[in-house]
This record gives sequence, C-alpha cells and structure tokens, in this order.
Amino acid sequence: MVLTLGQLAPDFTLPSSSGDDVQLSQYRGKKILLYFYPKDLTSTCSTQACDFRDRELEFRDLNTVILGVSPDPVSRHHKFIEKYGLPFDLLSDEDHRVSETYGVWQQKQMYGKTYMGIVRSTFLIDEEGKLIREWRGVRVKGHIEEALATVQQLEQAAE
Repeated sequence: MVLTLGQLAPDFTLPSSSGDDVQLSQYRGKKILLYFYPKDLTSTCSTQACDFRDRELEFRDLNTVILGVSPDPVSRHHKFIEKYGLPFDLLSDEDHRVSETYGVWQQKQMYGKTYMGIVRSTFLIDEEGKLIREWRGVRVKGHIEEALATVQQLEQAAE
C-alpha cells in the first residue's frame, strides 16, 4: 500500500503498553505523532524515545498524542517504559502487519547481513485522521524539534 498525504491514515488496533488494545481511530479529535522504531532498549531507539519524552508536554499542549510502534512484545515495552520513564503508549506490532501497511517494514542491511526490519519513520495524522506529514528514514538528531515545529506551525495556521 502506498500512503499519500491527505488520505485517511490506515486504521489499526494493536496491543499497548497500557494493557489495553489501542485503535488509531480512538484518537480522532487529536493530532497523532505515530513513530515506528526498530527495537526497545537499543541506544538510538532509547535516545529517540527520550527525546519524545522530554517534549511530550509540549506536544500534549498542542493537542497531539505520541504513539510508538515496534515489533517488540508488550513485556519488553514495559521494561523500556520503566527504564526511561516514557509517558506515552508503545504499541506492539509483532507480526509487523501495521509496519507493512505504513511501508516501514523493509529489507535492511547491517554488517553485510540482509534482514527485514523497521525503517525509523514518523507520521503526523490530523484531528480528522488524515495523514498530513511523514518523515521516513529518520535521523534522530534534530527530528523531534522538526516534528514539534511542524505541529506548532499547524496550530498557528489554524488560529
């Protein structure tokens, strides 16, 4: 599936670190920053999650919910949240069905080995459930600031 800006973001339901299943459409009326990352408790993913954690209140003040998605099981998400004090839900996409839908489950290569995994990506979904911005192949440094600036610009334009 090819995602197009302006289209409705593909809805899904995944198990969450909160203990409940989370359905994307339950957040209608809020913006959603949906970020896909490869693996809990790894250095780059931890840096990214902590960057989101440190700016979470600013996003919340802009009516924006942060949701992280990885193929890790919920039990591993609990360890990740506990270790870093993450204030947002992490969703478990163990069968990578949602990651495939969003086009982030791709062939990767590291140390000469080829494997399938998540390409770090973030999607901004508006209050009506439409995909309004995407960042693919994200480099963590500066990404949170760019995402926050985008949400702030949207708020200013709406005023």
